[in-house]
Amino acid sequence: MPAARIRTKETVSERPARAWSTAYHAAWVLPISSEPIRDGAVVVEDGRIRWVGRREDMPDATHAHVHELGDAILAPGLVNAHTHLDLTALRGLLDGESFFGWIRAVVESRDVLTPAEQLSSARAGVLEGLEAGITTFADTAPSSTAFEAMRELGARGIAYIETFGPHPAQVDASLAALRERIGTLRPLETPLVKLGVSPHAPYSVSDALYAAVADFARAERLPLAMHVAESEAESELVAAGQGPFATLLQGRGIDTAPRGRSPVAMLEANRVLGSDALLIHCVRCDAADIATIARVDAAVVTCPYSNRYFGHGRAPVRELLAAGVRVGAGTDSMASNERMDLLIEAHTALGGRADDWPAAWELCTLGAARALGLDEEIGTLEAGKAADLTAFGVSHAEATTEQPPWKVPPARKALLTTVAGVDRVRNRRFSGDEAGITVRAAAAAAQLREWRRRGQRT
Repeated sequence: MPAARIRTKETVSERPARAWSTAYHAAWVLPISSEPIRDGAVVVEDGRIRWVGRREDMPDATHAHVHELGDAILAPGLVNAHTHLDLTALRGLLDGESFFGWIRAVVESRDVLTPAEQLSSARAGVLEGLEAGITTFADTAPSSTAFEAMRELGARGIAYIETFGPHPAQVDASLAALRERIGTLRPLETPLVKLGVSPHAPYSVSDALYAAVADFARAERLPLAMHVAESEAESELVAAGQGPFATLLQGRGIDTAPRGRSPVAMLEANRVLGSDALLIHCVRCDAADIATIARVDAAVVTCPYSNRYFGHGRAPVRELLAAGVRVGAGTDSMASNERMDLLIEAHTALGGRADDWPAAWELCTLGAARALGLDEEIGTLEAGKAADLTAFGVSHAEATTEQPPWKVPPARKALLTTVAGVDRVRNRRFSGDEAGITVRAAAAAAQLREWRRRGQRT
């Protein structure tokens, strides 16, 4: 069976009153929660998975649409556990910057683009993800652009609204602004797209603000996400009150006395850690930090290519998994990564060995779903779960081997991406206005390139 296109067959018998079911057939089905299925099928109805198994065992589906995926792997939709979708238009423009220079440039870039242009950048990020088999995004940003983009393009996700305030005197103002943003956006949540909050990072959030945001989040039943233990400079700031972040804060009149043994210990002291907390990066976590994260049941997302971009090192992913920590993979922003290839991220996070591929698939499906607290809904192909699916074409030789072809070549577009039973990508083509999204994002990127050129000339 060729993998080039999805062939659709509809029966002509009278439609029943209920919605028709859809049967997806593929050379291989990877449920993740059970063994791979050769010549498998997944039946979807009313946005949910109704049956998974061998094609020959599929129950009668007289009124089904039948999608023949051919030589392909059919799997749960990929879950990108950390993104900054509004920064997509910055791809390649900040290469070579130091971490400090990069952070400064990102902050300044948000003043270069209008809110509409930032939304165009976020839409381009969602589009890229959907075309790469990603059905769920966990995004952090100070604005609502990712929230809007995910809603518009039919993706699933959590939009963590960021807050900042390194000086304790900023707590009331920062918290009031966060409350207002959440209050405005909460009525716009959908079954697919929800809100969270994100106290940004130890160098941009005071201990008092961490505690206040954690209290607010739990009172409002909002998930938390925060960048932590990402760099040596951050650890120096927290543990010793020294280093480049300390120098920067001291220049603003902010006290930088030591705040804890480590960034993770500092979060625990401020009552931030818990099962609702997603810890982004965790590169600089020692055995004591890992034990703490496991004990409080916090989750971790690792972004190996972004960490490599800055030279920060690698997160102790295997040690975290061995301790029972919920771990997912993320791509971070396209301002610190060249592509949104989640399978490669997960494979790299585990060490990049040939036998790491099955675990890599789990890390960016069920693992990431668990990290986000969404594993009751997504992350595996099981009856009753939401019909979030992706399929990647493989060669006929790979499709007919006795072992599932776990490895999918880098940068390959998904043949199919389905969110809650709706095909968002089919035959490697997005179902919406792909050209319009691309043109508007390119215009935003051109403005940013000119801004960078002006800065470099001065």
